[in-house]
Amino acid sequence: SRVQDQLKNVQQICATDSAFAAVLADGTVVTWGDAENGGDSSKVQHQLRNVKQVCGTRKAFAAILAEGTVVTWGDPDYGGDSSRVQH
Repeated sequence: SRVQDQLKNVQQICATDSAFAAVLADGTVVTWGDAENGGDSSKVQHQLRNVKQVCGTRKAFAAILAEGTVVTWGDPDYGGDSSRVQH
């Protein structure tokens, strides 16, 4: 599958109820599964560089970047939209 080909040098995997996020050795993230629950990271993919860690709620993900910033995606009701607390 398209995702399987990208899953090389995986450092971490995290899950929501119905999606996965894998952090690769190059600091990028590959996501798959239910798009609304974090399986589609295309809207934030350009921000997902130098990712150190990803964690998930039931329906959203948060990634910590090397510089200490956070990128979120998934269901806004479960933390997927962090725009109100971003500075």
